[in-house]
Amino acid sequence: MRILIVEDDERVATALEAFLARSGYATVRAADGASALDMLGADTEVVLLDLGLPDVDGIDLCRRIRGRSEVPIVIVTARNQVTERIKGLRAGADDFVVKPYDVQELLARIEAVTRRSRPVHPEAEARVQLQGGAVQIDLIARQVLVDLAPIELTRKEFDIVAVLARYPGVAVPKERLIREVWNTDWRGFGHSLEVHVGAIRKKTGERHLIETVRGVGYRLAG
Repeated sequence: MRILIVEDDERVATALEAFLARSGYATVRAADGASALDMLGADTEVVLLDLGLPDVDGIDLCRRIRGRSEVPIVIVTARNQVTERIKGLRAGADDFVVKPYDVQELLARIEAVTRRSRPVHPEAEARVQLQGGAVQIDLIARQVLVDLAPIELTRKEFDIVAVLARYPGVAVPKERLIREVWNTDWRGFGHSLEVHVGAIRKKTGERHLIETVRGVGYRLAG
């Protein structure tokens, strides 16, 4: 996931970038509205928007972003008046977080707006074919088939496959897999993740189905 941070305070932005990187997210930062619009792209999945920018009011920038894209926007600002929240939400923001905030709460809100922005079981994404079509992943039926034969996976094993399938060809950090599958940020689940990945490889008979990306996490082979 690529997050665009629109924040003119370098200290705040640096700390936020570091936290999101540890949580498995890629970020880019814009210090003003003009740069934000230039950096906004098709690969931007969330915008974290401060309202106190040097060249434009954040509410106006929110409207301009929404005019270009349906990307989820979370306003992150020190303005705590109810009127500001109303203006932000009416300008197209999906959520509103007041500084100072708890970073774990912000992370939860990022995850919430991205879940809401995903289409519900789109047919194009419901089934994924890999390894030249030998491996099929049915995200609706929660089933993995190898050469059309169903493979018996545990719930956690399939959850790991499903997370990887949402990001085909992309290295998914271990921290994100742990957070999405076990609903925790505790790194003590790292060994359990490795064991589950090993079990998936053994059960499917496809040793290269899930690739280990050293220093990052895992990637589903195309």
